[in-house]
Amino acid sequence: MHDRTFPPDSIEKQIVDVIKTCYDPEIPVDIFELGLIYDIQVGEDKMANVSMTLTSPACPVAGTLPPEVQNKIKATLPNLEDVSVEVVWDPPWNTDMMSEAAKLELGMM
Repeated sequence: MHDRTFPPDSIEKQIVDVIKTCYDPEIPVDIFELGLIYDIQVGEDKMANVSMTLTSPACPVAGTLPPEVQNKIKATLPNLEDVSVEVVWDPPWNTDMMSEAAKLELGMM
């Protein structure tokens, strides 16, 4: 995601806070810090759209992680009308997309 910060009182920031509770089970860093979240948009209709990727198309949680993100957002933020999570592969994920905190946690700095 190009702009990784949102105003503190925004619904997008609340969504980020929820996403930070989702982890790839093989990596001890949340998926936001891993750089797997590419975009978060919330329309005036209170529809949230999240674009995310996975570390690889063969990722073992490909079938479970996107629904987990969607369900956690829906359960935590009932003021949203609906939540859509789309998995995209372009651009392909790489370690440059990780935050400095994630790289530090994984011993990459």
